[in-house]
Amino acid sequence: MPELPEVETVRRGLEPAMVGARIAKVELRRGDIRFPFPPGFGERLTGQRISALARRAKYLLFQLDGRETLIVHLGMSGSFRVEAETTAPGAFHYERSKDPKHDHVVLHLDNGKTVTFNDPRRFGFMDLVETGALEGHPRISGLGDEPLAPQFGAARLAKLFSGSRAPLKAALLDQKRIAGLGNIYVCEALFRARLSPFRPAGILARAGGGPTRAAAALAKAIRAVLEEAIEAGGSTLRDHRQADGELGYFQHAFAVYDREGSPCPRCNGAIARHVQSGRSTFFCPVCQK
Repeated sequence: MPELPEVETVRRGLEPAMVGARIAKVELRRGDIRFPFPPGFGERLTGQRISALARRAKYLLFQLDGRETLIVHLGMSGSFRVEAETTAPGAFHYERSKDPKHDHVVLHLDNGKTVTFNDPRRFGFMDLVETGALEGHPRISGLGDEPLAPQFGAARLAKLFSGSRAPLKAALLDQKRIAGLGNIYVCEALFRARLSPFRPAGILARAGGGPTRAAAALAKAIRAVLEEAIEAGGSTLRDHRQADGELGYFQHAFAVYDREGSPCPRCNGAIARHVQSGRSTFFCPVCQK
C-alpha cells in the first residue's frame, strides 16, 4: 500500500495539472471502487473548480470551490494518469495500466487535461464531504500527527509515547499517534536512529516527560527518510507510479527494508527479518540497540 511519500509524490504530480482547473465532465465507469460512490457524486463534481490539493496522512484532499472536498485513497494499486485531450494512446514513455476495466473515474478538465483514476485491485475509494465537516469525517477524525509538520519533533515524540510499553515499531505504525508512517519508512528510520524495533516506545521520554537522545535521533531520522523518499518519487515495490507514469526510486536506497541476509551498511552485522504484528520488520541486530 502506498505510504506517505508515495501519496505526497502523487499530490505534487497532480497539482500543476489540476489546481485552478474546473471539472467540465465526470465519467464514472462503475458504481463503486472499494465502496459505493456517494449520492450524486458525478453531478456534484461537475462544474467545480479545484482550489487546492492537499494531503492528510495517506489521503488526497481535493478542495473544491463549492465548499466540498473530494477525499481519495489510493488503496493497494490505485494511480492517477494525467493526459492532454490530444495525447495519443501509448504516447507516455512509462507504460501504465490502460485497461478500460480498471479506469474507474475520468475527470475532464477545462484546461484540456484528463485525469484518470485506475485501480486494478479496487482497494481505493473516493468520497465527498462538506469542507467544514472534513475533520469530523470518519477517515480523518482519528488521525494522529503529521510527521512532516513543522512542529513535529523530539518533544512531540516524547509526549506521544511517554510511558508506552509497546514496541517502537508497532507504536510508530499507530496511525492514531502518527499519521502516514508505514512499514517501509519506520524500518528505515529506526535503522538510521540506531534503535531496536523491539525496545519499548517509552524510551523516547524522560521521567519528567522531556525527550531523550533517542527521541531526538528518531525525529531527525523520520523527517530525513520521508523527505528523501519524496524527492526520489517514493518507492516502487509493485504498483506505485507517479502521476506522470514514472517509477519511484527510493527502494534503491533502502538500508534494511527487504534486505534480509545482506551485510549491514554500517557495521559487520547482517540484516535480519522478524514478524511483528503480522508485518515484516527488517533491522540490524548488531547496531540497532
